[in-house]
Amino acid sequence: MAIQGRKLKNAVYAALAGVGKTVASPVRVELLDLLAQGDRTVEELAQMSGQTVANTSQHLQVLLRARLVDRSKEGLFARYRLAVREVGEFIRALRVLADSQAVQLEQAKHRLVTELNEAEPVGRDELVRRVREGEAFVIDVRPPEEYRAGHLPGAFSVPLEGLEGRLAELPRGREIVAYCRGPYCVLAVEAVRRLREKGFHAVRLDLGVWDWRARGLPLETEPMPAVKESK
Repeated sequence: MAIQGRKLKNAVYAALAGVGKTVASPVRVELLDLLAQGDRTVEELAQMSGQTVANTSQHLQVLLRARLVDRSKEGLFARYRLAVREVGEFIRALRVLADSQAVQLEQAKHRLVTELNEAEPVGRDELVRRVREGEAFVIDVRPPEEYRAGHLPGAFSVPLEGLEGRLAELPRGREIVAYCRGPYCVLAVEAVRRLREKGFHAVRLDLGVWDWRARGLPLETEPMPAVKESK
């Protein structure tokens, strides 16, 4: 029985190590983090991760064999998604662990907020209070498809790439809270910088949708009405 038990343990830890080996590549970790925001084609993932299509495809094949992602065909394109919700939770847990243990990650976070105009984050509890009391106006600056896949309750979709064209729709008499994919996403940092340059009172939420969900808080998938209708 002891020998059989040892074999079982060896098999279990080999499987765990196999997952660790699969995510030992920073490119594959980024791809999983991007897919946690919503389904993507190979071409979209390549552009977002700064990789070639061929290299991205190779990494996705590794993730596919490890059953961390699934794919479907849409004409000539292959669309990828996380295989199960637990993969997204795993990537978040990995980031949280690295936050607490990796000095390099803490240094990277510090550089992120200091080099891009010190867009300091807002705590999640404080954000909830401000939104409930009507003090904050929350904008999701991720691409529209990520917003549709899931967003914070009451948040409006204002993608960073179209921010300048939407300024007239944003309220100047309220605090604007911008969020994107999490603490290491620069979209919200850049949005806050641009808004402040235009005279808005803007702050960044150091939180992504997976962090929000992990706290047991609900997400929405239905689009909000146009920003201008909320004034």
